[in-house]
Amino acid sequence: MSKPSITNVSRRGLLAGAAAGATIIGGKAIARQNEAPDDTAEAASEPPELSPRVVACAEKLIPIEFTEKEREQILRGIENQLETVARVREQKFENALAPALGFDPRLPGKSFAEQENKVSIPSPLNTPLPTNDEDIAFASIAQLGHWLRHGGLSSARLTKIYLDRIKKYDDALECFVTVTADLAQRQAAQADADFAAGRDKGPLQGIPYGVKDLFDTKGILTTWGAMPYKDRIPDSDSQIVTKLHEAGAVLLGKTTCGALAMGDVWFDGVTKNPWNLKEGSSGSSAGSASATAAGLVGFSIGTETLGSIVSPSNRCGDAGLRPTFGRVSRAGAMALCWSLDKAGAICRNVEDTVFVLSAINGGDVKDAGSINMGFNYGRNLGQKDLVVGYNPDWFKGDSANEIDRAALATLKKLGVKTKTVNIPELPYSALVLSLLAESAASMEELTLSGRDDLLVRQDDDAWPATFRQIRFLSSVDYIQLDRLRRKVMQNMDEMMDEVDVLITPNFAANLLVITNYTGHPCLTLRAGYRKSAARVRGDDGDKTKRRVPQNISLIGRLFDEGKLCALGRRLEAALNVNQERPPIS
Repeated sequence: MSKPSITNVSRRGLLAGAAAGATIIGGKAIARQNEAPDDTAEAASEPPELSPRVVACAEKLIPIEFTEKEREQILRGIENQLETVARVREQKFENALAPALGFDPRLPGKSFAEQENKVSIPSPLNTPLPTNDEDIAFASIAQLGHWLRHGGLSSARLTKIYLDRIKKYDDALECFVTVTADLAQRQAAQADADFAAGRDKGPLQGIPYGVKDLFDTKGILTTWGAMPYKDRIPDSDSQIVTKLHEAGAVLLGKTTCGALAMGDVWFDGVTKNPWNLKEGSSGSSAGSASATAAGLVGFSIGTETLGSIVSPSNRCGDAGLRPTFGRVSRAGAMALCWSLDKAGAICRNVEDTVFVLSAINGGDVKDAGSINMGFNYGRNLGQKDLVVGYNPDWFKGDSANEIDRAALATLKKLGVKTKTVNIPELPYSALVLSLLAESAASMEELTLSGRDDLLVRQDDDAWPATFRQIRFLSSVDYIQLDRLRRKVMQNMDEMMDEVDVLITPNFAANLLVITNYTGHPCLTLRAGYRKSAARVRGDDGDKTKRRVPQNISLIGRLFDEGKLCALGRRLEAALNVNQERPPIS
């Protein structure tokens, strides 16, 4: 669809189009008027002139009600306002350009202790290198690192094991957009050469991984999972890819993500759960979670705006770590919501996420939301006097089951102190409107050009519809949402002053929304197995219940991932359910 120039739209048509809810410039309403097949159709689609009646109709979308005199007064100033908006829309903002008003999870007056960048994990037992490639593929990062350094395993061989598994299983899982076999083999050869020369870059050296296809990779497709960008090739690497390269990790390819970071539906398919191929892997870090659970990578990188690490990790039974907002640079990653986007690790066990976070952590001037904070981890860090908060109501009703309650009981047996906490009643779900507003701004080009029609999903809750809908959220209401967010931050801060960690079912008590908006870190880990008949979106066929994993979530204080992961490792060991492999393996 061609985009009309502002010079081809009359001033009156510009204002009328805006008043009727059309895009002021370049929008589909104006474009479709220009494409009317005859004079009758064109006249029928002509929006009404600006008038007090039009203002009254528009009031119903806010909603608010003015007097007739007030409407006439609004009209006297609206022309300049609309022309100003039109001039702004003429600007070509790159997706990465963040708003001047940024988010900081640190409330005024709060201080945070400096952390030494240090990870202390005992060396694994001297387990002999398995003869079975599958056993090698599912080994932990620590175990793989030990074999790479002392056990006769080369990165070249490890990389081939994973590439062979990708070739064998990816058609069924649809978890990779692009496989970078040649690059992986070169990077593996370099890792082996570094080992031979005594150059040790850290625990990720020689470990193959996948990165969500929202992160730029120089000369390699980065599609954002969306049809309008399926041929997009960036000319530089994202900061995360750069850091992992410096750490000696081996890039196997780009893992699928739901289009523009929503769900598991991408431009060429639906990513599947390796525990149940009739079920999508959830999203939007769909491919990262699926590939990790299926043993196609040593670890993977995902992102979360509102559940995109927690949800697919829960679906596939992975350990997912969503760090504190600002801890990990998003430079070179697709921006969906600047004040919410976070990048983190998806692994097969908790301690692997520690290795990954230690490599990608750090401040970055290229990311407007970046916060420079060290990361310290040890298995006993803060565990002696740990206080874990929860509310019994979180473990009742539809949002919890026996697996959640068993995980809580297991945690109590670890000897930690527990404390009942309460979350004040607030309209937490309303906060999601601000996500829709930011995402509509970050992807405005699609709406204005009409290229949102190219996205695969076009249902009422998909991006194209919500991008259009949210344009009718008033600026005043948007600011009020931000004030609500500040109140939620204050309440969460008061609660976390009383405890070190919260334990909760993944989707209970609005905590997923709350903690994404406050910026607190979350660790989700496998807690057990259940029967599920969930299906791929749009599939009304096979309703057989299949055995799938289920996770539990731990939420930590800001920048306290070390203590959070130390408790997570203890709980994971006590639950002892994360060694089982999906049937597809």
